[in-house]
Parts: sequence; C-alpha cells; structure tokens
Amino acid sequence: DVCSSDLLKAPQPALLGLLASGFSPIYPCHVGPREMRQAPVGTGPFKFVEYKPNQTIKLVRNPNYWKPGRPYLDGVEYTIIPNRSTAILAFQSNKFDMIFPFEVTVPLVGDIKANRPDAICETAPMNVAANILMNPVPPFDDIEVRRAVAMTLDRKAFRDIMTAGTGDAGGAMQPLPEGRWGLPPEMLRELPGYGSDVAKSREKARAIMAAKGYGPGKPLKLKVSTRNLPTYRDAAVILISQLKDIHIDAELQLVDTAQWVPKLIRRDYAIAVSQVGNGVDDPDQNYFENYVCGSRTYMDYCNKDIDAMVTAQSSERDPEKRKKIAWEIDKKLTDEAVRPMLYYMHGATCWQPGLKGITIQVNSIYNNWRLDDVWLE
Repeated sequence: DVCSSDLLKAPQPALLGLLASGFSPIYPCHVGPREMRQAPVGTGPFKFVEYKPNQTIKLVRNPNYWKPGRPYLDGVEYTIIPNRSTAILAFQSNKFDMIFPFEVTVPLVGDIKANRPDAICETAPMNVAANILMNPVPPFDDIEVRRAVAMTLDRKAFRDIMTAGTGDAGGAMQPLPEGRWGLPPEMLRELPGYGSDVAKSREKARAIMAAKGYGPGKPLKLKVSTRNLPTYRDAAVILISQLKDIHIDAELQLVDTAQWVPKLIRRDYAIAVSQVGNGVDDPDQNYFENYVCGSRTYMDYCNKDIDAMVTAQSSERDPEKRKKIAWEIDKKLTDEAVRPMLYYMHGATCWQPGLKGITIQVNSIYNNWRLDDVWLE
C-alpha cells in the first residue's frame, strides 16, 4: 500500500512527469523516517544491505522487482571517496566500474582519457545551477541591493572557469534546449546581469551601492558562506572577486557538508553560494518547491502575486499558454534577484568499457539511476 493523497483537486498536466521522476520514490507508509534512514526499503530493483558512514553503501538484487528479468546485476556497491582526485585515480586503476554520475568536471575528462583511452566519458548538461542566496536582512532586505549583486555578475567568466565554457546561462528554469521551460535568450538578455556589456551593468550596480552609502572608502563587509566542496568553493571564490567591483569586501566561509543545510535553514548567513537541482524539468516541481511562500528558498521569499501565477500555470492544459505563464514567473523572480543563478552546470560521467546499458539524462541528475537495465559484459 502507498499513502493516498488529495492531489487532484484541480487539473494537473504535469502529474505523470512528476510521478516518473527521481523525486517520487515509493516508500511504505508504516515505516517511520528514522528507520528509513537506517534501513531503507522500497520497490526498486535493489535491496539495501549495509551502509558504513564515509565508507560504503551496499545493495543486492531484488528478486521481487516488478520488471521481469531485471535487474541484470547481482548487486551494486558504492565506495565513498571524498577526494575527487583519489576517486579518479582509483577508477583509472580499474578498481571501479563507474564514477558517480556527473561527478567528473569538464577539465578532468581530458586527464581520464589520457590515462585510460578506453574509458567511456559522457559530458551532459545538468538541471543543477550554482546560485546566490541573500539573507533578507539589512542590507539584502532591499531589492535594489540584491539587484546590484545580480548586475555585477559576469556569468561567462563562471562558465569559462568552472566548466571550460560548456555551462549554460539561465534563470529559474533549466535553459533551452535541454530544458523545456527556460527563458528564450532574447528575454534573458533583458534581465539584470545577463546582458553582454558587463562593464556597463557594473557601473549601474556601483551607482546603486553608492546611493545606499557604500563606496571605495566604505565597502560593505561580509562573509560569503558555502559548502566545503570543490564546485561550491570555486564558484564562491569567483563571486568574491566580482563583488569587489561594486565595493563589497567579502571573506570566504567554508561550511562542512553535514552543517550546510542546517545553516541555511537557520538563515545563518549573509550571502551564500549554493546549488539547486530539480527532480524533473517542470515548473510544478521547481516553483512549488523553491519559490512559493513557505517553500525552501532559504531566503524567506514570499510574493502572493507569484504564488497566484504558479497556481495558474499548474492547472493550464494548453502547453504554450502554460509556458508563457512560466516565463513571466521566471522573469519576475530573476528581476527581483531571488536566488540569482550563476550558471547551469555540465558534468561528466565515466565508466569502464565493460559496463553496458548506461543512459545519461540531460534534464535531471536524479533520474534514470535505477540501474535495472545495466549489465557487465
């Protein structure tokens, strides 16, 4: 049995996509969250065997899986290696069949191919974006100050440094062509920080900061908090360098992974560089989870007009009409500098030639990892 819901009080065109996404696993109602964290059970192709913190996760084939003849594998074992270089060296020495999906940065693909020419590496867009959180207390309770931060961003620099130029610029929804709901480029260019003339945009941003009392002799001093992982750290360092152009003197504050989300929930930060990923490329997942009143924006954003638009697009049966409402929501969120997106990430997945049946998704890092169609040659 699964928990019932009164989900369909209104038309819901996205329902099937939401149910099929990696954000919709089937769990038993009678097993509590505490037990699920220690010994999870579900309806997937593999059954949980063992978890050793910071060491391994072991799964074994589920003989009662609903799909006849699947999975092909007898089991899956994840080895947890915090250091990316160590993990890649272990892969190159043939200790592992696969590196965790999307975990290889674009510059490192060349290193892997140089040492293991037979390895298969596929780089793909991700529905994951590095973004800025601004705690809505002075001075970031002021929309003009938030816009100034958005206007100083050189997003091309982020993409060039972080993804060797392969990342994408986008708003709240995953950009085209991989995303279905992203803003067209001509709309995006009109929003704060997305134009081609970065110098002109920063000049306007400095004027805003000067009007608020900040300048060369009186910079705004604060800490930029971020999770202590490479992609978070590197993006935060780039942001700190760009903030100097509008008289924000920032210091890097690294936060342990276990403390990262609790810190955001407590709103214990001034500016934070984070990442947001979606289980499916659909406004109903992204907008309801990350932007409506009471959602996990981590910056207490609440706009009743936006909420009404989100509700309207959710029940709109015409895909083109729904898309135009989604665009208007995205434009308003981006204009108000709600979680400004730095860049949408590209990541690589590498596996040994004997591992077959891998399909890389381009619209979510959470989908298609049941591994029920994967086999070892």
